[in-house]
Amino acid sequence: MDKVNKLMTTLVKRTEEEGYEIEQAPTPQPTEDEVLIRVTKVAICGSDINLYKWNDVAKVIAALPFTPGHEATGIVVAKGSEVKRLEIGDRIAVENHFYCGDCYQCKINRGDICSKMSQYGHGKGTIHGGCSQYSILSEKYCYKLVHNISDVEAVLLEPMGVAHNAIERLEVKGERVLVIGCGPVGLLAVACAKALGATEVIAADILPARLELAKKMGANIVINSRDGGTNHVKEEIMRITGGDGIGRICEASGAAMMLNGCFSYLRKGGRVTILGLPKQPLHVENVLQDIVFKSLTICTVHGRRIFHTWEECERLIAEKKVDAKVVVSHDLPMSKYKDAFQSLLSGQACKIVMDPQT
Repeated sequence: MDKVNKLMTTLVKRTEEEGYEIEQAPTPQPTEDEVLIRVTKVAICGSDINLYKWNDVAKVIAALPFTPGHEATGIVVAKGSEVKRLEIGDRIAVENHFYCGDCYQCKINRGDICSKMSQYGHGKGTIHGGCSQYSILSEKYCYKLVHNISDVEAVLLEPMGVAHNAIERLEVKGERVLVIGCGPVGLLAVACAKALGATEVIAADILPARLELAKKMGANIVINSRDGGTNHVKEEIMRITGGDGIGRICEASGAAMMLNGCFSYLRKGGRVTILGLPKQPLHVENVLQDIVFKSLTICTVHGRRIFHTWEECERLIAEKKVDAKVVVSHDLPMSKYKDAFQSLLSGQACKIVMDPQT
């Protein structure tokens, strides 16, 4: 059993200013259905830039004060009296979408799209987040690890789960798949597509280094979309498919231009999943020809299916069908959190993980 320290090191945002403060705080005690975890790894998501800078997006999705870090894994070191499923010493990963359990979606087992959702690491519903040596949360938001995967692999189950959810909805088995955008989640989508039976995976991005990572994740063909953008991608896709268009597209770039243009080279009867977060309106020039008359299926995802996605992702990692660690560019002590965020802001990082214990 772990000895629990009375004080813990934690990052906190208390004011509407860029950055965080590192503090010493009393280690909280779990009650009722709560567990206290010793956080072993926390990962930084691209969306965490909003919280770090405290921009207009952050003011909508977060509430002061809070400890950041919604991608976290750890070990249960204490538990409340009503905890039924977890034991001291269990390794868990955090499902950061805190569902209410009472709304319509929750009652039909769709807590992943709860209408009253709060989020771990955002200060809505709880101050706690993974950028802390210890953290408290209800056991219902804990995924118990069942395989002997590493802490780095475990913390990647959250972003990989988003990618897996998107690819699973595409129904990629026996299909040629295009992934647009090779950030960490897009790269994980490449690997998931291959693992779920895609015959060929094509990856498009504007950065050569990301395209090299896409190859390591299983991409058969890569397209540099920096010059020519969506028109260049369309030309390449139509050439590769002999003019038929591609059957499956995972749009992970969030670039409105790429999303708007992808319908023109999606095959009739095809499927597209919108995984990236466009900040401009969706505008399709030829709605009849490119959407209506093609009889398409358009899907969106928000997080993971609880806990189906977690089980499948952990299995794929344990069976060596996905090497999620490829996306990790930095593994740092949390004491160097400023360096971590500067690397992310400069564009020099892919996926950053931190150890809150150091």
